[in-house]
Parts: sequence; structure tokens; C-alpha cells
Amino acid sequence: MQGWLRKKAFDALARTDPAQRLKPSLSWPHLIALGVGAIVGTGIYTLIGVGAGLAGPGVLLSFAIAGAVCVCAALCYAEMATMIPAAGSAYTYSYTVLGETLAWIVGWSLILEYTVVCSAVAVGWAGHAVEFVRAYHWPIAPSLLGGPAAPGGLINLPAILITIVVAVFLIIGTRESATVNMALVAIKLAALATFVALALPALKPAHFIPFMPNGFSGYDPVRHQKIGVMAAASIIFFAFYGFDAVSTAAEETKNPGRDLTIGILGSMALCIVIYIIVAVAAIGASPPAAFAKSPAPLVFVLDQVQQAGAAKVVAAAAVIALPTVILAFMYGQSRIFFVMARDGLLPQSLARVNAKTGAPIVMTVMTASVAAALAGVFPLDLIAALANAGTLCAFVATIACVVVMRLREPERPRVFRTPIWPVVALIGIPGCLYLFTTLPNLTIGLFLVWNVLGLLVYALFSRRSSVLAKA
Repeated sequence: MQGWLRKKAFDALARTDPAQRLKPSLSWPHLIALGVGAIVGTGIYTLIGVGAGLAGPGVLLSFAIAGAVCVCAALCYAEMATMIPAAGSAYTYSYTVLGETLAWIVGWSLILEYTVVCSAVAVGWAGHAVEFVRAYHWPIAPSLLGGPAAPGGLINLPAILITIVVAVFLIIGTRESATVNMALVAIKLAALATFVALALPALKPAHFIPFMPNGFSGYDPVRHQKIGVMAAASIIFFAFYGFDAVSTAAEETKNPGRDLTIGILGSMALCIVIYIIVAVAAIGASPPAAFAKSPAPLVFVLDQVQQAGAAKVVAAAAVIALPTVILAFMYGQSRIFFVMARDGLLPQSLARVNAKTGAPIVMTVMTASVAAALAGVFPLDLIAALANAGTLCAFVATIACVVVMRLREPERPRVFRTPIWPVVALIGIPGCLYLFTTLPNLTIGLFLVWNVLGLLVYALFSRRSSVLAKA
């Protein structure tokens, strides 16, 4: 039993082979840009329509609920990331605090989350790119513009291509890709500001009535799916997370004690404000039912208020800047995979970084390949919901790590301390678990199957090959 509960030492990073160490090259502006780049993306540009279809104007409440849960998690991530400034995010925290078996489950879930997020955002990006293809009558076969679930679709070629382009940027180098990310984030925020400036003057209070047409939590027997505010919150939750990608950069941060706290909490606070304003502007300018089924709802809303020129600008900005989300999560996924390989839970031959760029090239290529394959075939709502399941698992683990460490080692030095941590834990953990239960049944089933497969891999290979086992 002891082997299943073995833990990594707090100072394990200091004893890591230099050939398997990531190069510190990032500061807090890079981290805030990484966080905002990860958070502001498909969630607000595309999934606001999915959420509005489930909850109507009540999607505003869905944003608030999902945001509250994410704030609790963000506070705990800030404490753990500054206490354990090593790559790996929730996986590394769990390995150090909760033990190897739980760390494996969290890491395996993160592999699912980050890979699937890359796919989901690629599909969301493709939805905006297709609008350009159709508007300018580019000679591309419709069967190559959407997966099998889309009318007349065969494979989503734009989603595959953007995944490959982002992977190339990451292979070039961490700092270089972070600098490009900062520029693209600025474009993305400018586009949202433009949307708000044009949509708010067209606000009509009648669009907010009835506020919760599908109730707080319900089921639609016709569509065979959960509906209401909480069903939307479980999907909208996808729009908020991304700050956890900042914690995966801990090992590559020049001053982790200061910069990680600023990066995690700063990006989260900024995005909450942005989301609420954009959601109010969208619903106020157009009834939720009108833009619910649009693949590019913000563009649709601007068209509805006779701002066709601005709609094209926002669509162009989305096409240019949405890849920042893919970049942030592909970055995080490759680091999770890399650290698990460095710990021996995956083949250690994968835990090598390029001597010149300091990037784990093999892991980046593997992540991009799987993400591209998923993006080419599956629809956005299924991919986003599956990503949420892995994220909720990681959030619960990180909050639990804070609780255990506060009880086990209350005097251990902490650069950042989660305020009123018992209250944060009482809101965060039950909130995550409840959001999990509101996910589509198919998503819950796929997530459980994924983890059963993961436990088999752990029992047959990882448990015996880990560095701690050999030690």
C-alpha cells in the first residue's frame, strides 16, 4: 500500500538532471498574457451562444457561478504554484502532497483536458475562419470545412492546420512564442472592446425577460440533454479556466514567487470583468435564441445591429487571435506530459528538451498530433464538455492540496496565502463536484472510461517504472 501513496519531495526539482530542466525565460507580463490568452477565447467568442441556448439570458448567472468556482481554484493555484515552483501544475502538487496514485489520476486527467481544449479551440477558430471562406467565396470544398457532425462535412481542415501552425511556434522556443502571444492577446482584447462599444448602445431590456426560461436545472426530453442555468454553467466553465496554464510555466519563470501570483490572479480578475461586460452587451443587443446556434455569435450580433463592417473586423480578430488559446494549452499539455515522463510515470526518453530552444519538442509534436486528429472530426460542444471534466478533477485536487498542507504543515513558508481558505475550500470543492454532475452523461461516461484506462496503464507500467519506485 505504501508504494501507491509514495510522495515526491518538496525540493525534488533541485535534484533534477539539468538535461531535463526547463529554461527560465518568462516574467509576469508574459504570464498575464499567457493567462488571458488561454482564458479569453472560444468560451466568449463561441460558447456564449451554446450557453445562451441552454439558459437564455440566465447565462449571465451561469457566468457568475462558473467564475466563482474558478476564483476559488485560482486562489489555491496561486498558493501551491508559489510553494512548489515546478512544472506540472496540479499533477506536481498532488504528487508532492497527496501521493503518486492520485497524482497519476490528476495528470492523466490533465492530459485529457489540455489536449481536448486545444482541439475545442481549433474547432471554434475554424468556425470563424469558415465565415471568411464563405464571405469571399474561396474555392474550398464544403466537405473540408467541418467534421462529420456538420452538414455536408467530412473533415475540419482549418482546425487541423491551425493546430499545426501553433505547434511550430512552440517548437521555435518558449520566450519567442510568449512574445507573439502577447501581441495576439492585445488584438483579441481590442476586438472585444470594439464589440462592446457597438453592441451596448443597442441594448434592449426586453431581451432579458424571461431571465431563466429553462429554469435553474432541468432536462429537455426532445433534445435529450440537460438545460438551465447550471447546465450552461458546466459548459461556460470552459470559458474561465486557463489560469491553470500559467502554473505549468512555474519552472520557466524567472521570479516564480512574485510573478506566478500576479500571472494567475491578475489574468483571472481581468477576464471576469471582460466576460460579464461582453455577455451583457451580446444579450442586450440580440435575443439569446437568435445567436444561440451561430458558430460565431458575436459576429452574428453585430450583423443584427447593422454593423456588418465591424462584424468582419471582429471575425478577423478572432481568426488572428484565437490561436493564443491553443498556444497556451498546448504549451501546458506538453509540460504536463514532459514532467510525468521526467518522473518516470511515462517513458523517460520523452523527457528531453532541445538544447537551443529549451522546449520539449517531442511532447509538443505528440500533443499537436492528437489535438489535430480530434479537431478534425468531433463537434465543439462534445469536445468542450470533455475538457471541462478533466479541469474539474484538477481543480478539486489543487484545492485539496491547500487544505492538506494547511493542516499538515501550517508553518511552512508561503509566498501567497489563500485568504479564508476553509471558506474557499467549502465553496470550491463542492462547486466543482456539482458542476461535474451537470455535464452531459456521455461526457461523464467518457471521462470515467479514460481514467479506468489510465489506472490500467499505471498498474501495469507507471507504478514500477517511476523514479520513486526505482529509488
